[in-house]
Amino acid sequence: MATDDAPFQDAQGMLTDEFFYFFLRLRKARIRVVVESIRIRFPDETPEQLARRLIASQTQLSFLGGALLHLPWLIPGLGQTLQLLGLVGGGAALTRMHLFLILEIALLYGKDIDEHERVPEMAAVVAATGLAAGTPLLLNAFDLNPLVALPASGLTASAVARLIGESAIRFYGQALPAAETSVALPA
Repeated sequence: MATDDAPFQDAQGMLTDEFFYFFLRLRKARIRVVVESIRIRFPDETPEQLARRLIASQTQLSFLGGALLHLPWLIPGLGQTLQLLGLVGGGAALTRMHLFLILEIALLYGKDIDEHERVPEMAAVVAATGLAAGTPLLLNAFDLNPLVALPASGLTASAVARLIGESAIRFYGQALPAAETSVALPA
């Protein structure tokens, strides 16, 4: 006898899916579209090569997002209030970008992004991104010039994106058979 809960018995669970969907606007359909699109555009590339394309794109976007996240510090007085309000929103945007990256790479390597196994991986991404988003707060604690926070937070966010991507390649790539990881040769 099938129930309405059947799709959630083996997957991440309704609560987990709804949390990521509503609070972090994680759209798994969008992840699937991006992965299918990159596979179509570069059909002869391995999952690792495709993942590196995603990482390169994400790294640039993370730098920009990280730098813009801390732009309010440059507005004296009002900046701190805006920063506290924006830290949550901007941090959530960076988190969402990095979650998309790890799930896109998982999907490239044939992993089911709806499985419960992805939850600890996503939690690690959330933690890493949270630490990266707090970089300017650390700089502020040392009374450094707020202008230093812009490049520092951009560099930190892009480094975290690269670290997440490279870790995902190693993690998901270890389970692939050798035939799938080899470079496709022309006939």
